[in-house]
Amino acid sequence: MRTELSGEEKELRKERYQLSMERIAAIQTENSVKEPFLEYFHQVAGFLLLIKELDEKKQSGELDQLSFAEYQIYNRKLYEDILPDQYVVSYANPAYAVQKLGKEYGQLLSFVYTELRALIADVYEGNEIEVISGCELFVELYNLFEAEGTQEEIFHAVYWFLSDYSDVIYAKRILSACDPSFDFAEKIVMERDLEDLRYLFAYGEYITDIEIKCADFCNRLPEETVETIAAVFVDGYRRGFENTKKDLSLKKIVQIRFPIGFERIIREAVQKFAALGLKPVFFRYALHSVEKRKNQRIGYTATPANRQYDYDHCQDEGLYFDKAFFERKKAVLAAVYYKNAEFFRQIAGPAVFETFGEEPFAPVCKPEAVVLSKKQQKLMVDFSNISSQISEQYIPSKETSFTIIAFPTPEIGEHFEEIFRETIRINTLDYIVYQRVQQCLIDALDNCEFVRIVGANGNQTDLTVALKEISDPRRETRFENCLADVNIPLGEVFTSPKLYGTNGILHVKEVFLRGLKFQDFSIRFQDGCICDYHCSNFSSEEENRAYIKNHLLQGHDTLPMGEFAIGTNTAAYAMAKKYGIIRKLPILIVEKMGPHFAVGDTCYSWEEDVLVYNPDGKEMIAKENTFSMLRKTDPNKAYFHCHTDITIPYEEIGEIACCQKDGKKVLLIADGKFVLPGTELLNEM
Repeated sequence: MRTELSGEEKELRKERYQLSMERIAAIQTENSVKEPFLEYFHQVAGFLLLIKELDEKKQSGELDQLSFAEYQIYNRKLYEDILPDQYVVSYANPAYAVQKLGKEYGQLLSFVYTELRALIADVYEGNEIEVISGCELFVELYNLFEAEGTQEEIFHAVYWFLSDYSDVIYAKRILSACDPSFDFAEKIVMERDLEDLRYLFAYGEYITDIEIKCADFCNRLPEETVETIAAVFVDGYRRGFENTKKDLSLKKIVQIRFPIGFERIIREAVQKFAALGLKPVFFRYALHSVEKRKNQRIGYTATPANRQYDYDHCQDEGLYFDKAFFERKKAVLAAVYYKNAEFFRQIAGPAVFETFGEEPFAPVCKPEAVVLSKKQQKLMVDFSNISSQISEQYIPSKETSFTIIAFPTPEIGEHFEEIFRETIRINTLDYIVYQRVQQCLIDALDNCEFVRIVGANGNQTDLTVALKEISDPRRETRFENCLADVNIPLGEVFTSPKLYGTNGILHVKEVFLRGLKFQDFSIRFQDGCICDYHCSNFSSEEENRAYIKNHLLQGHDTLPMGEFAIGTNTAAYAMAKKYGIIRKLPILIVEKMGPHFAVGDTCYSWEEDVLVYNPDGKEMIAKENTFSMLRKTDPNKAYFHCHTDITIPYEEIGEIACCQKDGKKVLLIADGKFVLPGTELLNEM
């Protein structure tokens, strides 16, 4: 919980802030640092003086007096240095910083400037200590360059700043994701006049036409439409607890992640969550390096000012992450959970409202950007293991659930409003109809030994998926009949494959994973684990392999196939084809539009011992593999802490066949169409 500062502490902070800002104002006019570094310090000092101006405008209430047009101009002023048209000559761009300052200092100083740019949000949230500490670091670095300090002295100043800072910023990050007293965003969502679109700027994020158009569109929606969307969102969350027989009444807090611009719908959802006895927590996506998870934006967020900027700095930990830093960060994590143990047990889980429609992003890999060493990758994997185990100890998965839903933004194109209405329809399909159709697929899949998947139309997939044995067919099933509860929209049957015997190539001509484009992408499985991989994004095979390892394998040397599923939502597929938007859809919808394979953990991580039943009463038994079986004896080897779905579009499927022990083959899909009796309805969509 937040603690109130004493009067003496407030005065001390005020004095530190004033002293650092006075020094920064002087730095902007001094010439005592040698070139090429002088220009850097002058420019960054100018930015920090803009931070001071922002703070003064916020404190005086002047920001609230700006007109909408004036606020747009001021918002751009705060972010213009990293916008695509200015980024090429920004010190936030590691390529430019290295060109001007040399590699030994360019990477480090570009990183420092990126950390300081996060102070915009800190000013809006009133995070005084973050602002003060950032300014003091800048002054300390200037003094070192002025005194012609050694490279080691300069590096250590940054390292110890970050190490000390982790006690504050990382601890606060953990708490803000769970503690309702961090109510900065909640007050905007629940108390602001949403018809006055100036509210969008109150977050401190870069606000584009997308956020403005989304907010305007939501304001024009009929009340019954807003109520329907919120009801589907919240009811899916409730049914996630109900279907797994978890007691929601024991929980008090729901973590809500949402895109800025959809506040009217989120406000309605908050009221419906309140009827379930849940209070919301809203937290901003991570801005500071010590709290980031690569380029993922988990929390409330707006359209990125520059995706390339985010990508350029997604491995900045490579500048400082060593064993000592690992130990300190681990200690902070453990201490926060331990001190707030009872508090964390109130968490029910996340409710995620996503958007789609943005142009797919294909990043440029810059040699000047920081990359993790192999040793650091191993440390990051180890930290993921430990953090997951600590979180599981205090927020057990067997007691929590989640829901996730997605809607388009105007970036989807000229048919935005039509697609939005179509998405509502897709998110509210009759689950009784799909339950019956999907049961036909499950009955066939439960009666075979393995599944064969073969690509077509240029897709080179040739894959055999082994399945867990069923000992009692009357009571057991190996595929879950997935309907619209936690994972909206409905439309898939899925299993955890048996790794031994799962072999072959999975290939997709183009796919978007974790917000990144992969071209001519293939992975080879041997006994269920990735043994080779390829894509053609870059000119060199070394770059392509590094790209896959960093962003799909998440630094691991290999990952198992954690899920095999067949998507049945041909209505979503028909919408995607009609409007030509397949490449703009999120994996949440795309995974329902064809067979998909997840690499990483199974869908049942930490919940393998929770009983799961299909609507027909059969128990789902395929919930683990040879890795997750180690969870009680060697948890460090049981989980990989990632789960990435890779979907093959229907038109790239030659066949999916159930292969029985006697050699008989039963076709489920042939030439992109469902052919199993009882599934013909799916082709009509």
